Amino acid sequence: MHWTSTYRSWGGFPQAGAYVHPLTWISEELPHSELPLLARGLGRSYGDVCLNDGGILLDTSGLNRLQHFDEQQGLLRCEAGVTLAQILDDIVPRGWFLPTSPGTQFVTVGGAIANDVHGKNHHRAGTFGCHVTQFELLRSNGKRLLCSPDSHPELFRATIGGLGLTGLITWAEIRLRPIVHRAMYTEIIPFSNADEFFDLSQQSDSEYEYTMSWVDCSATGDKLGRGLFMRGNHVTEENKPKKWRATSRQFNMPIELPNWVLNRWSVQAFNSLYYHKQRGVKSAGLSDYVPFFYPLDAILNWNRLYGKTGFLQYQFVLPMSEQKQLRAIMNYIAQTGQGSFLAVLKTFGEVVSPGLLSFPRAGFTLALDFPIHGAKTFALLDRLDEMVIDSGGVIYPAKDARWSGRYFRRCYPQWEVLARYRDSGFSSSFWRRVTQSA
Repeated sequence: MHWTSTYRSWGGFPQAGAYVHPLTWISEELPHSELPLLARGLGRSYGDVCLNDGGILLDTSGLNRLQHFDEQQGLLRCEAGVTLAQILDDIVPRGWFLPTSPGTQFVTVGGAIANDVHGKNHHRAGTFGCHVTQFELLRSNGKRLLCSPDSHPELFRATIGGLGLTGLITWAEIRLRPIVHRAMYTEIIPFSNADEFFDLSQQSDSEYEYTMSWVDCSATGDKLGRGLFMRGNHVTEENKPKKWRATSRQFNMPIELPNWVLNRWSVQAFNSLYYHKQRGVKSAGLSDYVPFFYPLDAILNWNRLYGKTGFLQYQFVLPMSEQKQLRAIMNYIAQTGQGSFLAVLKTFGEVVSPGLLSFPRAGFTLALDFPIHGAKTFALLDRLDEMVIDSGGVIYPAKDARWSGRYFRRCYPQWEVLARYRDSGFSSSFWRRVTQSA
């Protein structure tokens, strides 16, 4: 075990110090200590759910073994530190795919369960937790519990989306989906405003398994909410390509950019150029699954683009009836001049997650990245909190780094149930912040 004083989340805010205890085998016992424990995979959470300031971080990256794959039922069993990239490398050539995936493949299975991640196909498949059949949970008292919908069902629900607070997931079993080829049929369609986005979503959800859009947060007036709508399906046996070469190009961001690079004018210029790259016309064709699902993975350490002060990702979901409030929120962001160059808008479906504290619910969700430019950035997000919550929306805890405890407890009243199932030996910077602060 060693002390690290500068652990940061993927967003770079806040910093925290912790003792790091590497795990190598799922048969290991947890360290005995008065300090709180918390599992940490690759640390790709944007906020402080992956931080444990002053405590012990259980590094699960060594628990990286694929254990068993039942190709008849599509059931994969693996250790909690296995990454989605590892799984895809193994199963795609065998004709299988993840049931759903976030926007990066560099997350662990344990992290995907703890944050109950979602993807471009939520309207069809729900969250990652919907496809978890069972897992082993190691508690701080040394007990190992097999959790499933039938075995310790309450603890099963509390752990999915439970932000790592119920104990250490040592291994998990997930149900995969079959595919015939790694290629995807994809389309990119420009839309001129938020109304066109909702029309495209309604048209696409019944025909396309995967949908999402990039939105220009600097646009105003008649162009408010304009963007690029992306949709796709796995190819079928009839239209799979006879020849295919999967290329993998990656660029490493070697340094953190100066904080002044991302400003009002550079963000506006990027948004305008990115929107107009389509030249106002729809494009369609075959694409490899990697650039379709994981475009940002092509830039390793892309978080360095935001400089040493880091950034805050802000994601909320609103009921479908609150489309007018979405326009108000986007208009407010544009007026402040703090637009995000990475803004993702999509709809959520009716599939209910088994997770107790899961974020996705029927409606639409917007995720934004804001470079931290001092107090004005936090003031902007405080105002967005009010606009979201007053409209019946909630914010994604797994990406939060500054939300008030008052708002968290209001939006997630089931936190008190989670508190009953939380392992008393586990905690996080996030949990202490939102349960103990005003």
